[in-house]
Amino acid sequence: MKQKLEALKIEALAKLQEVADPQALNDLRVKYLGKKGELTEVLRGMGGLSAEERPVIGQVVNDVRGAIEEIITAKQEAFQQQETQNRLQAEKVDVTLPGRSMAQGGIHPLTRVVQEIEDIFIGMGYRVAEGPEVETDYYNFEALNLPKNHPARDMQDSFYLTDDLLMRTQTSPVQIRTMQGMKGEAPVKIICPGKVFRRDDDDATHSFQFHQVEGLVIGRNIRMSDLKGTLQQFVQEMFGPHTGIRLRPSFFPFTEPSVEVDVSCFKCGGDGCRLCKQTGWLEILGAGMVHPKVLEMGGYDPAEFSGFAFGMGVERIAMLKYGIDDIRNFYNNDMSFVKQFKGV
Repeated sequence: MKQKLEALKIEALAKLQEVADPQALNDLRVKYLGKKGELTEVLRGMGGLSAEERPVIGQVVNDVRGAIEEIITAKQEAFQQQETQNRLQAEKVDVTLPGRSMAQGGIHPLTRVVQEIEDIFIGMGYRVAEGPEVETDYYNFEALNLPKNHPARDMQDSFYLTDDLLMRTQTSPVQIRTMQGMKGEAPVKIICPGKVFRRDDDDATHSFQFHQVEGLVIGRNIRMSDLKGTLQQFVQEMFGPHTGIRLRPSFFPFTEPSVEVDVSCFKCGGDGCRLCKQTGWLEILGAGMVHPKVLEMGGYDPAEFSGFAFGMGVERIAMLKYGIDDIRNFYNNDMSFVKQFKGV
């Protein structure tokens, strides 16, 4: 039996040395060490041995089993290491390759213009005030010297939600809310940027939704010359240091006197071109001295306080500044349009 075990050992070690893959290794393990393996078959014959032979043969069996298990373990480790190396090679990352660049967005031209307007006026000591887009008829019209059935209401065709609620047609309600919140204290220096809504047909120059920035100053001895100087400073910072302004008489229910404000064409320098329709001037905003009734509605005594207000369309400013000929481009989400302003 000893010789048989030695022969089994030699045979098993020889075959295990030649094994080339994990499956073949497992098959040999089962063949020699399994419950029905060849070493087990030899062990079944130990029942016929004498008491003196059993320890000797038992030791030989342990040696054979140990030798076979040792080489199987070594082979298993070798296969595992090779598998790990193969996986690492397959998953290898070339760190010298350039990284994938991330697409970066840009600021929308309307947002950019609003931020620029805010920066200019904040630099002049103004603060930014905000208010609700759904307004009451009182704040949107009545407190601005536009009582019910006033003909000037027809100039702002409105989106009414109820008899008393509507989508604001201007950001002027923010001015009234601010004035009332100040409880008669002065000075007041605010700008009010935000969306406004009017029932209008969409075309190249009109939209049912657009953006305004309005300004309000209240204090003692505020004059029309203060308004003109403020607007002159604004347009020069927005359009260039050589830009001039002119004031033309107009009518707004909440200001008296009222003016339309034009700027000299920054494209042709006032000589006349296609942009300014050969006039040399571009209309950009409306303004005027705050009407005494509006001062009273806001909680200020018009005999003691005066003020001026102005309002501009952000889309109008952006179209002039960037040479855009269709207001609908701002809202179509056309990436080829928006990308033009990425580095502006």
